[in-house]
Amino acid sequence: MAVTFYKIATVTVGSGGVSTIDFTSIPSTYTDLKLVISGRTTNDSGWRDYFMLRYNASSSSIYSRIYTVGYDASTYVSGSASAQSYHTAGVMSANDSTANTFGNCEVYIANYTSSVNKVISMDFIAENNNATAYMLGANAGLWASTAAINQITLYPYNVTPTGNFAQYTTATLYGISKS
Repeated sequence: MAVTFYKIATVTVGSGGVSTIDFTSIPSTYTDLKLVISGRTTNDSGWRDYFMLRYNASSSSIYSRIYTVGYDASTYVSGSASAQSYHTAGVMSANDSTANTFGNCEVYIANYTSSVNKVISMDFIAENNNATAYMLGANAGLWASTAAINQITLYPYNVTPTGNFAQYTTATLYGISKS
């Protein structure tokens, strides 16, 4: 089966930062979606900061995930979260991390137009250019909605949505067609 990627849109944050990155009017012509992010926030969060996703502007408590994370050279955590109003999608470098370092995340949304709940996979890494300060992990998420996804919004996250995505943060959304 041939798989083809089509760039739908790219957002690069300018000077001063932005509080959200929004992909709207996502066409329904693809099989899956892939979101690739290179990011940094303006929050001072102990060098790393989480970010969250919402689909179709839904803040209903229909998001859940399981996760496994390793960080700071010797700590490993796994667990789950349910009945949330967002997906904690990944981690990126915070304002108090080493200058000019960016975290990276990939989000894969299978069958985004189907009339069943949506399954999402997320993998991420943030680094601080330091031998013992980094974070990497993976999430498996579920959005318990039968609606087709036509909008994805990214928010910086520090307990509650706060701060901005910093200048040069880049997010690219791809449509994936399988034939």
